[in-house]
Amino acid sequence: MLTKSKIVLALVVGVALGAAVVQGLHAQAKPKAYLVTESEILDQAALDSYMPGVTSALPGGGGRFLAGPGVTKATAIVGTAPQRFGIAEFDTVDQAQAWMKSPAREALAAQRNKAIKITRQFIVEGNK
Repeated sequence: MLTKSKIVLALVVGVALGAAVVQGLHAQAKPKAYLVTESEILDQAALDSYMPGVTSALPGGGGRFLAGPGVTKATAIVGTAPQRFGIAEFDTVDQAQAWMKSPAREALAAQRNKAIKITRQFIVEGNK
């Protein structure tokens, strides 16, 4: 009987371990999300005041700046390059959308609206 118990226990542990590994692999397969923002500067002094707030709030929402905040030099290949842009990375689209609706971001709305005009903003999924 003791041998059968050991075999059953080993089987249960193996299944649980296998399920954990599969779950981990599945979680890694989700594509990253990138929030791309094009903007124009309305008031440089207001922008200087706004930037510390957004750079400290974004990590709390799960985001990381990849380009920016507020890259002001872009080289156009086709068409016209934006005056200013930023790219933030999130683990998922849901996380990026949650950041867009978050109280931390909303608290910065008045400063943002005084400092910049957002001309285009969108979320794209990446491969990894």
